[in-house]
Amino acid sequence: SALKNAPSGFKSTPLKGAAEGILYSLQVAPEDCTGCALCVAVCPAKDRANPKMKAINMEAQPPLREVEVENYTFFLDLPKPDRTEIKLDLKGTQFLEPLFECSGACAGCGETPYIKLLTQLFGDHTMIANATGCSSIYGGNLPTTPYSANAEGRGPAWSNSLFENNAEFGYGMRMAADSRRAQAEELLVRLSLQLGERCVREILDADQSNDAGIQAQRQRVAELRSKLREIDMVASKRLASLADDLVKRSVWIVGGDGWAYDIGYGGLDHVLASDLDVNILVLDTEVYSNTGGQQSKATPLGAAAKYAAAGRALPKKDLGMIAMSYGHVYVAQVAMGAKDAQCVRAFREAEAHKGPSLIIAYSHCIAHGYNMVRGAEQQKLATQSGQWLLYRYDPARAEAGEPPLKMDVGAPTKTVRQYMEGEARFRITEKLDPDRFKTLMESAAVAAAQKVEIYRQLAEVRVARQQADNEGAKA
Repeated sequence: SALKNAPSGFKSTPLKGAAEGILYSLQVAPEDCTGCALCVAVCPAKDRANPKMKAINMEAQPPLREVEVENYTFFLDLPKPDRTEIKLDLKGTQFLEPLFECSGACAGCGETPYIKLLTQLFGDHTMIANATGCSSIYGGNLPTTPYSANAEGRGPAWSNSLFENNAEFGYGMRMAADSRRAQAEELLVRLSLQLGERCVREILDADQSNDAGIQAQRQRVAELRSKLREIDMVASKRLASLADDLVKRSVWIVGGDGWAYDIGYGGLDHVLASDLDVNILVLDTEVYSNTGGQQSKATPLGAAAKYAAAGRALPKKDLGMIAMSYGHVYVAQVAMGAKDAQCVRAFREAEAHKGPSLIIAYSHCIAHGYNMVRGAEQQKLATQSGQWLLYRYDPARAEAGEPPLKMDVGAPTKTVRQYMEGEARFRITEKLDPDRFKTLMESAAVAAAQKVEIYRQLAEVRVARQQADNEGAKA
C-alpha cells in the first residue's frame, strides 16, 4: 500500500518468506554512490539465463541519474520496518536503518561497513569514542558528519579524542553514564512514595537487552517525566534532568590498529582489565592508513609499508590472544567479506556481554595495493589461508562448562602465497629482494600454521566452574 504514489520507474518484488503484500526494494543512492563496485562483486543473485547479470550491476550514471534520484527521494519517505519485529540475523540487519551514511571515506573502504552495522544494531542508544585516524576523519568531516538520527531524533553520540587516550576517553563515557544512572536510580527510590512503588520497580527491573525492552523503558521514562511535573520537590527536578539516563547506553570505543596495537595500547589494556561494560571495535587495516601507510604492530610478516619497504620480519601482534588471557573479556575476530553472518553474531554477542568486549575487524585498505572491488575476495583468502582467523571467545560459555573459544573457520584450504600474491604490499618486498621474501613467505606460512593449531587446541579447552571450585577446595 505504501507504493500507491510510487514513481513509474520504482522497482520492487515480493519478499520471500513474508506475508502476502509485503514487497522488497533495494535502492541505490545515485548521487552518493562512489562507484567502488563492491556491492556488485558480493551480490549472490544472478540471472540464470545470463550469469554475467546480477540483481545489481554497474552502469553509467548520467542516463540513470534523473529517474533514480526520483526513486531514491520516494524511497527515503517509505515507512521504516518495526525494529521489534525484525530478527537480528544477517538477513534481518538489512532492514535496520543505518545511522551512519555517506562518509567520504575511500571508495571501497573496508572500515565503514562495520560502523554502519554498529549503528544499525545499536545506533539510537550508542555513545562512540573515536580514536584519531581514518575513522575520525570521515566520521567528523566538519562541518558535516555521516552520523545521523532516526525519525525520533535519536542517533549515535560521537566524539573524537586524542590518538593516545581514546580508550580512556570511552572509559570515562561509561563511568559518567553509569554514575548518572546510579544517581537517577537513587532518586527514584527516594521518590517512591510520590511516584508509586510499581512505577519505580518497573523502571529499575526493566529488561533492556533488546529493542523491544529499550522502547518499553523509554515509554516508562516518558510517563515518569509526566508524574515528576506534578511533584514540587528539589529531588523531582533533579530526577527530571537525569531521567533519560535510565535508558540503556551502549558505549563503543572505535579506532584503527595504529591506535589499538601501538600508540593507545596502554589505555586499551587498562580498559580490558576493568569490569566496566564497554565495547571496543578495532578497524584493523594492518597499517597506519590515515598517515599514508606506515608499519604498525598489526602489519603482517612480509608486508612492506612506507618507511619500512624491506618488509616486516616478525609476525603481527596477537591482540585477541592477549585480551583472551584475562578470561572475563569477550573477544571476536571477524571479516565481513569472508563470513558476514559470523560478524553480525559477534557484534550482538559483544553488546550482550556484561563487561569489556573486543572485536577485531579485518578492514581492507587502499594501502594494501589492489583494486578495492576485490576487498571481499581478499578477506576470504586471508581466512582460507590461515592468515586471519575467525573466532569468538565468550566467557559465558566457560561458566556453562563449555570451551569459551569457538572457531568459525575451517582448516586452511588456500596457501599463504595465494593470499600474498594478490596484494602490492607483499609484491614490493619480493621485488626488492626475492631471496629474502622467499624466506619471509616461508616464515609466514609456518607462523599461520602454528597459529591455526594453537587456536584449534584452545577451542577444545573447557574448565567447568564446579570442577575449578573442587580443585581449589582440594588445594
